[in-house]
Parts: sequence; C-alpha cells; structure tokens
Amino acid sequence: MSTVTLFDSHNLFSAELKNRFVLAPLTRGRATETRIPNKLMGDYYEQRATAGLVITEATVISEQGIGWIDSPGIYTQDMVAGWKQIVDRVHNKDSKIVLQLWHCGRASHSDFHHGELPFSASDVAIDGDGIHTSQGKKSYEAPRPMSKDDIQRTVNDFKQAAINAKQAGFDGVEVHAANGYLLNQFLDTKSNKRDDEYGGSIENRMRFLFEVLAAVKEVFDASQIGVRLSPNGVFNDMGCPDYRELYTTVIQRLNEQKLGFLHVMDGLAFGFHELGEPMTLDDIRPLFKQTIIGNCGYTYESASEAVANDQADLIAFGRPYISNPDLPDRYKNGWQVTPFDDASQWYGGGKEGYSDYPAFNAK
Repeated sequence: MSTVTLFDSHNLFSAELKNRFVLAPLTRGRATETRIPNKLMGDYYEQRATAGLVITEATVISEQGIGWIDSPGIYTQDMVAGWKQIVDRVHNKDSKIVLQLWHCGRASHSDFHHGELPFSASDVAIDGDGIHTSQGKKSYEAPRPMSKDDIQRTVNDFKQAAINAKQAGFDGVEVHAANGYLLNQFLDTKSNKRDDEYGGSIENRMRFLFEVLAAVKEVFDASQIGVRLSPNGVFNDMGCPDYRELYTTVIQRLNEQKLGFLHVMDGLAFGFHELGEPMTLDDIRPLFKQTIIGNCGYTYESASEAVANDQADLIAFGRPYISNPDLPDRYKNGWQVTPFDDASQWYGGGKEGYSDYPAFNAK
C-alpha cells in the first residue's frame, strides 16, 4: 500500500489537479425547458469546485439526444455561452472541469421528439417502469433502429458538441458510453440485435464508440478525452452474457488510444446484472495505463483504500456531494457529513436541495 491519499495532487491534461476528488456527473434537471445552462447551475458547480476535477451532468449533444426533463445541452451558441460562465467560475476556484457528452438513445420517448420515436441500435424497448416526460410518466417505446446515415450524423453531432465544449473553455470532455444510453446500447447484446457492421461481434458492436472517439479526437487531444463505462450496470435494462470479454476488449482498445482517463462504474450501488462476477478495479487496472476514475457507492474509507492501493487514481463522489459542497474538507477535518434529506429534489426544481446546502464552516 502506498502513502497516496485523496488529498494529494494528480496530473491530468498536463495540469495538476489539487486533489483526487471528482464531482461525479449528476443529472439534476435545472436547465429549464430552454436547456441553456444558467446562474443557478453555476452556483451549484462553483460550490462543488472543491473537487480537483468536476465532471458536468450529462449534457445532450443534439435535440435528438434528449431524454430527460430540463437537462442541459451543448448544441447552440446560447448553450455554449451558458456553459462558459460556469467553466469560468469553476476555474476561478482552481479546479478543472470536463463536459460529459450524452445521447439518450432508446432511454427517451417520442414526447421529447415531436411525436417521432427515439432511435437506438435495434427496435428493443427498455423493460422498465416508464419514463418521465413533460406530458407525465409514459411507458418506454420500441425505438427506431438507426440507419448508417443516422449513425454518421450522430458521430458528427458528437464532434460538433466537442467543438462547442472547447469554445466554452472546458478542459476536456467525457464520452458517455455507460448506464444504458446510446453508445452503451450498441455495446451490449441486450439492446443490439443488428446484423450489419455495427452488430454481432464485439469488434462490430464497439465500432460506433470508436468512430465517435475518432471524431472527438479531431477537436481535443486524446489526453483531454475520457470515456465512461459501466461493465456491471443494469440501469436502463442493460447487461449482456459476454460482458467480461466485451469490456476487457473495449478497455484495452481505449488504452491503445492513450486517452486521458477511464471513468468506470465499478461499484454495484447502481445495480448489478448478475451475469457473472462483477468487474472490479483489480480487473481493470492492468488493462488501462492512464488515469482511472472509480465510481459508484464509495465511502471515504473505500475511496482512500482504492487510491492507496493504486487501484484507481481518482474517485468520483455523487450523492455525498449533493448535500456537502465542501466534501473534501469535511473528510479531511473529520467534520460531520450532512445526509441528503429529500430525494424528491434531486431531479428538478429550484435552489432547494440543490445549491442551498452550506459549507460546514458557514453554518
């Protein structure tokens, strides 16, 4: 075991992070129906720029990518301007910030698309209890399988989103290929039943992801790009029998790309498909030589152990950061950690349950 702690610095993007805490991407639904990042969101991110690295909430790359009420976007100049103000506030707190690029795919509904079906790898609907839209809770629909033109257009949308992110001043981007969203829907056989070059073999199923990465690398250096994966994930009705071979192959290929970081949902707090033994950081560390971010259900003790054992370089905290904007200081000083007290305020609303949690020394 090393002497490295969560409070030590770490080099990323050819810069030094002030600590090894990461603000995990948390979908909070405060962008209003315009999807333009706003001052309220800036308050929230500035407060939590106590983390060395801030990963934004999932941000849709296009109108077609929408699948969540009041989530932000990055596909108009007004959105770029809104994000730039937030980026500047985070930078003023001596933290780095990356934008998570998101397309919901089948985890959406025609209510978000003027009556048109969302699209995915194949016409397989999510088996779940429904999705919240502006028209109320609805059943999931069988999506429209993407044509090759749809795929190419979406690759271009990811590239344009990266261009917009760079214009907004982000230090990098994270490509969201986890939690049952579009790129994950191509990776897993649970949702991918295609018989063309984007389906069947592992090589084919990961083709879309690597086409997206190639496009994003035309905008950002590889060292400024990360990918989020959830090999154990069941969220949005995911999981496939060959998940170990699949994600081993994907991670090895990502390592060859010399990306800046891999953000892996290794913890099981978000659910587990139980198709075998879970993939842990011990499985993943030998496959990826750059920065690894562990995520999902970490306590201060388990996070400290993972960093000290060189299983991960950084640890992302989600729910603890909701009610503790000064989380690193609380852990470092042994101060009380405030429990999040009202989950009904997580996904939308105003400042209540969002930006109104005080720092410990401000109480």
